[in-house]
Amino acid sequence: MSNFPDYKLSIGTPHTAEPYLSPIPRKKLKTLMQRQNKIPLRDYSLWIILLLITGGAVTLAYNAGSWLVIPAMLVYGILYGGAAHSRIHECGHGTPFRTLWLNTIFHHMASFMCLKNLHAWKWSHAKHHTHTIIVAQDPEIAFPRPPNLLAHASNLLNIAAGVAELRRTINHARGRLSDDEKQYIPADEAPKVFKLARIHLALLGGVVAVSVGAQSWLPLLLVGLPTFYGSWAHHVLSATQHAGLAENAGDYRINTRTIYLNPVVSFIYSNMNYHIEHHMYPLVPYYSLPALHEELKADLPRTYNGLGDAYREMLPALWRQRKDPDYFVSRAVPGAAQG
Repeated sequence: MSNFPDYKLSIGTPHTAEPYLSPIPRKKLKTLMQRQNKIPLRDYSLWIILLLITGGAVTLAYNAGSWLVIPAMLVYGILYGGAAHSRIHECGHGTPFRTLWLNTIFHHMASFMCLKNLHAWKWSHAKHHTHTIIVAQDPEIAFPRPPNLLAHASNLLNIAAGVAELRRTINHARGRLSDDEKQYIPADEAPKVFKLARIHLALLGGVVAVSVGAQSWLPLLLVGLPTFYGSWAHHVLSATQHAGLAENAGDYRINTRTIYLNPVVSFIYSNMNYHIEHHMYPLVPYYSLPALHEELKADLPRTYNGLGDAYREMLPALWRQRKDPDYFVSRAVPGAAQG
């Protein structure tokens, strides 16, 4: 179950038929869906420790006027602007921790670090799972056709996505929802969205005030700017989830990718490289997704062997879609795809 009683995560589709789900024994699925505290406490504690260590390195290098501030910012930014995205996602599903308040604390922390309003995002993401890559119904299609490759390249510094998120935050703080948001955010949820946006802006304003008062960029290098200079890792990873694949399909095997990644990158990404499995069974915690993959892999298409393997397929497809929006990568699956 989700941490949020008003958040019911559906896995239906806009088609009359249910989406295709690779078969798994009910008892095994129930076991994999069990939440705990031990593993996520270990992982999230390590994340916080690494943030403190690398943030300390940024501080020392900056104060010393050393060029080492650049590699320190690189690593800190990946942990801040990159890893936080996968953690707001996991906590939004309510799956990492068995204890509700632990999930809530990290959810709010990651929400601020990403400049993403968790009260608005949970409804957007519910629609993404309900209508995965269904045009005009999924509000989280990252690569609409024809793709704007320049905008996506700018997101290596979170320019297009980050500026849009900041604009949304300002609009929410002013008590406004966009026309699209009004379609999926219930009216009685809007006050929560507005309140959180004002809190985020107040926190950011406080950091700016400290930076100006201290006549130093350091506070902003540690809080606020890493959302931009560090989010490239998130965009590089998350782009592989659906880009270049089929739209308007009812089979996650043909519109979603699963990729094998090394343990370090999987830690940053919270195992979201097992993305087909996550869409089929979104209430399975991130730490059980590798085991879920083992249960389902005989019924899945070929798993990509690393980011390079996925990008060798994805980039030519996106380039072709610039002039041929109907083109997509057709994936071979065991059995007939559900369209």
